[in-house]
Amino acid sequence: MVPSAASRKYGLYQTSVGLLTLSSEGDFLTEVLFGNAMKPDAVEQKNAVTDQAVLQLEEYFAGKRKNFTLPLLLRGTSFQKQVWQALRTIPYGQTCSYKDIAVQIKRPLAYRAVGMANHNNPIVIIVPCHRVLGADGSLTGYGGGLPLKSMLLELEQRYLHAPSPFL
Repeated sequence: MVPSAASRKYGLYQTSVGLLTLSSEGDFLTEVLFGNAMKPDAVEQKNAVTDQAVLQLEEYFAGKRKNFTLPLLLRGTSFQKQVWQALRTIPYGQTCSYKDIAVQIKRPLAYRAVGMANHNNPIVIIVPCHRVLGADGSLTGYGGGLPLKSMLLELEQRYLHAPSPFL
């Protein structure tokens, strides 16, 4: 059974890349957003799901984790969900273009729409939208800013061949 948005729990976490807002519904992680993105009437209520997500994110930032093992609940249009699922197939340390994702989801002319879905990704880093580059290989927009996108890509290159206890 899918939990309702009324059961949403929020947590603000200071991480090695700055403040993140995480939310969950039931046993599912629903958002990882940059900064304080809590709704004005929301009450902070960290829980096991958000705590586990932050633990895995910190392992990732330390180069110890290459894959996330969290239960995700992605909410969006069917097209957005297709894009976000495709993002999850981009291997650690690799990049692709918006057009590559459009081709992968069998919508080869929808690369601009892929960019918008990427922009609306509700679970940053874990659903690795930072691994998508412009067609010419250049860094393009990122919710956390281009310096953070660059740092995440460099981090993955640095630890690409390092052993990980969390394969």
